Amino acid sequence: MAAKEKDSVTGVETTGHEWDGIKELNNPLPKWWLYVLYATIIWSIGYWIAMPAWPLITSYTKGVLGHSQRANVAAEIAAVNEARSEFRQKISESDLEAIRDDDALLEFALAGGSSAFGDNCAPCHGSGAQGAKGYPNLNDDNWIWGGTLEDIHYTLLYGIRANHEETRESEMPAFGADGILAREEINDLAEYVLALSGSGEDAEAAARGETLFADNCSACHGEVGAGDQSLGAPNLTDAIWLYGGEKADVVESIANSRRGVMPHWQGRLDEVTIKLLTLYVHSLGGGQ
Repeated sequence: MAAKEKDSVTGVETTGHEWDGIKELNNPLPKWWLYVLYATIIWSIGYWIAMPAWPLITSYTKGVLGHSQRANVAAEIAAVNEARSEFRQKISESDLEAIRDDDALLEFALAGGSSAFGDNCAPCHGSGAQGAKGYPNLNDDNWIWGGTLEDIHYTLLYGIRANHEETRESEMPAFGADGILAREEINDLAEYVLALSGSGEDAEAAARGETLFADNCSACHGEVGAGDQSLGAPNLTDAIWLYGGEKADVVESIANSRRGVMPHWQGRLDEVTIKLLTLYVHSLGGGQ
């Protein structure tokens, strides 16, 4: 057994342990620290008895108080849903115009629509609805299929080129892939389309492309290229491009077409939520 002694410097008794000439002093923990330790041990035992604490094979110990945070959250959600039920019922029974004209309903709809947009639409259109290449910006007033409440509602319900029998459909031919136009003709047509928005660079090619546009494109996009929302044909006279406004982008669109798909939300979201989304999107600044 190691011999105990008093340290000559501090006057504290050693434990008798020594490592490389270093001796361990027998300094006991302060009593307050020990009392706190004992109190926490007693508290933990009481907690184990009173609250859910120990996992079992298929369940867990419930505790004598039967507390459940999961049940508390479920009760809070139920209370929130109950508070919302009056507004949701009114929205369910009202048409979109009536909801827009009711300040209280509209405020509720915009708050709910913003939340639903973040959950369902933001991955494609962006958290601010600013869109991206191939995904329309919903903040402007440039609409392919129309920006009225009814137009937006229809698009949300049935989607664009989605697997729904009522979906919006528009099929632009792939003029290159389908062998309708030659490469040189596609180049001329692209120059004319760019010239419609003031960004063309080859006037001679654009002049040749004008006839090609009249023969192949004007039926959908209109004689002057202003588009047709009833057909989902974009306006080509502005500087807003869904798939990019560089010549290579336009050539790609003409040669191989673009067939972007937006999913239908009928059956995925309830009717009230779709109405909330309709009003929210309409409010972003681009609702007609």
